Amino acid sequence: MSYDPSPSYPHQQHPPYQPYQKNQPHQPYDSSPPYSTYPWQPAAPPEPPRQRPQHRPALGHHSDLRILRSAYRWQRRTATLTALGYFTLFLILSAFAPGFMSSTVADGMPTGLLLAMVQLPVTWLAIALYEHTARRYVDPIADRIRRESQLNAKREGEAAR
Repeated sequence: MSYDPSPSYPHQQHPPYQPYQKNQPHQPYDSSPPYSTYPWQPAAPPEPPRQRPQHRPALGHHSDLRILRSAYRWQRRTATLTALGYFTLFLILSAFAPGFMSSTVADGMPTGLLLAMVQLPVTWLAIALYEHTARRYVDPIADRIRRESQLNAKREGEAAR
């Protein structure tokens, strides 16, 4: 049985499958085929060469961003461990040292209640520690990177003119 190249159905307007050639993406039916349909038809014009996008310099140095990330990570861990560490200590003492937690501190106040009331100032301490480390370590690095990126953007804008 031989292959009839004329399409038997209107939706069969693509070339037959050829197993030893590179598969090409499926063409929509309303587009022209990738080959010349008629011998007298002129060859398709070559595609213009694709231009690579311009290389843009990175914002700041990678080491600056790495330093900023590590400072921010240290800041988060310190504040989180301060608040959660105290709360975890309180829970462990409540579960495993009931005698200590029920002992009185002053005027009949149990130690557990005192430690529970201290949780709020410890949380405030964690917030204050977070703010302090942000102002002292993280914000100066972020401000320096921001200034450098603004200068780089300004230079690129002047160079483009």
